[in-house]
Amino acid sequence: MKRLLGFVLYMALALGANPGLADTAALEALRAGDMRKLMFHAAPKPAPLTEYERADGTPGTLADYRGQHVVLNFWATWCAPCRAEMPTLANLQTELGNEAFSVVTVATGRNPPPAMRKFFDEIGVTNLPLHRDPRSALAREMGVFGLPVTMILDPDGNELARLTGDADWDSESAKAIVRALIEGGAGG
Repeated sequence: MKRLLGFVLYMALALGANPGLADTAALEALRAGDMRKLMFHAAPKPAPLTEYERADGTPGTLADYRGQHVVLNFWATWCAPCRAEMPTLANLQTELGNEAFSVVTVATGRNPPPAMRKFFDEIGVTNLPLHRDPRSALAREMGVFGLPVTMILDPDGNELARLTGDADWDSESAKAIVRALIEGGAGG
């Protein structure tokens, strides 16, 4: 399986280096397991600059992450699938996070900061941001109607793909997709 993913990753990078070929088809070929739920858009969709609240209480926007590919996850403290998924997002950040890539988490709806910290403490997550969207304004603007929902954004702040429901973001497939984006510049 790793050889196959390696070959597909190689092809994705090769196709991404040739602007005349479609990036999306190469990225879609990397999907396996839970990542089959990841749907790439025919064309990038601009992400809104609606404010959210950072852990320190200051306002932030997705523009804070311009220049990076972003896996953006909407979650809530009461969401059981979010509890299962969050450690895999943390592992993805640990393995691939750098100046070109970040996992960004935003708790949407009524999620008091102490409950958010407790949630992360209970599942052992220490490397993801505790951003909040208390009025669900950003979630609404991005068309989030259930949780969890995860999007992939390009360095220009455009949504490239979306996955509704939980997924294993620590899988070889997820990492291959993210690596193809980062290393090949696909979609960005």
